[in-house]
Order: sequence, then structure tokens, then C-alpha cells
Amino acid sequence: MPYAVPSDPFARIASPQVDEMPTQISPMLAVNNGNAAISFYNAAFGATLLWSLGDDHVVAGLSINGAEFFLATESPEYGTRGPSSAGFTTVRIELFADDPVAMHKQALAAGAVEHSPVLEHTHETTGPRPITRMLQGAVIDPFGHLWLIGKILDSDSNHL
Repeated sequence: MPYAVPSDPFARIASPQVDEMPTQISPMLAVNNGNAAISFYNAAFGATLLWSLGDDHVVAGLSINGAEFFLATESPEYGTRGPSSAGFTTVRIELFADDPVAMHKQALAAGAVEHSPVLEHTHETTGPRPITRMLQGAVIDPFGHLWLIGKILDSDSNHL
């Protein structure tokens, strides 16, 4: 059957219904080796690969227990460099887990460097959802990103 040309060339082609997407913030981490980063995040945090694009210049979507994030091979020509190339990081990534001690150890075993051990911290925060007590430690991944790994123990709303 020949392809039918619509009588109005500017008529909209019907597209499948797209569900509304709630607002979310998902970091896209710049790394110097996308494929190595996918492997590291899988080994360190149990990240699941959702999708990937490219072989040398990689862009990928990952999820750690449903928390989605992205990574991309750094692109200085587009204004992105990973912390290992820049020599510093400007972002701390908060990873909340049911067992931060085990996740911290898993990240170290996968090649992260310890920034601080997991310890209990108390805080006197203000606001509608104050956090009063938490476990938290930190690692630096092989790409220079600082991951704070923790669990909220007490809060007035227990929101996480």
C-alpha cells in the first residue's frame, strides 16, 4: 500500500499520550570515562543501568534503588569537566540508604577513597522538616565526586 500524504502538510501527526512528569532534580555527573563510571557505580552502590548512548562519549541513565541520576563523559567544549580533571568538586551528592555502613564499605571495596567514616551526627536544624540525628560518612569516587552516604535516624517528619 503506498504511503498516503495528508492533504494538509502542516497537520499534526497523532502521538501517543505522554504521562505528566513530576518535577524532579537528577544530577548528571561529568566523568572522564563513562563506561568505567557505569561499572563503578554498579559495584559501589548497586546502580542499575537504565539506558546508555554512545561508545566513546557516553551518556547514561542509572538508578540506585529507584533514585535516578545520569552521567556523561566530560565535554570541555560544552562547558563540563569532571572533578578529576578540574581538580575539585562543587557538588556533594547525598545518598541515603537503609544501611549506610554497608554501602560505605561496598563503595570502598569498589575503589572509592574514604573521605570520612560513617558516624552518628546530631543537628539542631530549623524549618518545617528538621533533621535531628543521622548516620553519615563520605567517599570520593574514582572520578572525583564526593558522595555523602547516610541515613536519617530522627526527624520531626521522618520524610526520608
